[in-house]
Amino acid sequence: KCERSTKEGSPKKQERTHRLISQQLVRSETDMTSITLPETFGYVILSCVAAPCIATSFMGGPVMKARKEFNVQYPNLYATPGYHKDADAFNRVQRGHQAVLVESLPSFTLSALVAGVCYPITMSITGVAWSVGAYLFQLGYADTNLDVKMARYKKGGMIFRLANAVAFGACVRMSGKLLGWWSS
Repeated sequence: KCERSTKEGSPKKQERTHRLISQQLVRSETDMTSITLPETFGYVILSCVAAPCIATSFMGGPVMKARKEFNVQYPNLYATPGYHKDADAFNRVQRGHQAVLVESLPSFTLSALVAGVCYPITMSITGVAWSVGAYLFQLGYADTNLDVKMARYKKGGMIFRLANAVAFGACVRMSGKLLGWWSS
């Protein structure tokens, strides 16, 4: 059973808290900075949010196919070596998908959206490159004929990493401009 506090605080303390909150709200309303989005920002949303969502959805297809082919049942995220006959083959497909979906997509999308306010065309192109590169990254990672250490880059997956770097760099550059560290 949860205990409930019956103390509400003194009326003076409540009044002071209310006044501080009210002052803060008024101050935040007047200190608000507005951002004007460029006309081409819609392309940033399409290429840096919609396209990666579509790409990662398509990348789920090979994982589903590999689940059937290598008999890796849910809820297992990865195959267990020694238990699943072709654990490495399945894990390479899954690992390529997870590296993109979990380790890269959130930071790329956020960086690209922020940077897209100043660099909408560059980020739009970068978003398309990221999506294509992510698919190629998984394709290479899943290829068991290639050495696992470099497989993800052998079929064009480096495009994916370069797009990440461009988005991050543009985000840092925009931040520096806003902070007055450099002028252009």
